[in-house]
Amino acid sequence: MLFYSFYKTLVGKEITVELKNDLSITGLLQSVDQFLNIKLKDIKINEEQKYPYMLSVRNCFIRGSVVRYVHLPAEDVDVETLQDHSRLEAREQKKMQQMQQQQQQQSSK
Repeated sequence: MLFYSFYKTLVGKEITVELKNDLSITGLLQSVDQFLNIKLKDIKINEEQKYPYMLSVRNCFIRGSVVRYVHLPAEDVDVETLQDHSRLEAREQKKMQQMQQQQQQQSSK
């Protein structure tokens, strides 16, 4: 959920999404969901000569499983907050694992 929450803070910002088929799309982030599916508006294709059929497209929906990279503007990334949240999430996961192990040990007795 860390990345989902992070991407929600970038709605309205310009990002570049590089797909697994080497297509790079730049546009305004309109929305993102828990599967990291992305909606972009006012898109531009970075290699127009290679993908001329994409010139008429203005808005797009990108399935999260086809994304290779998401390039973000450096000024919109708060590294300290990301590090803090990732540490918190790691601690919570560790606690959950410990609780599950304790429950398994108690049920096996």
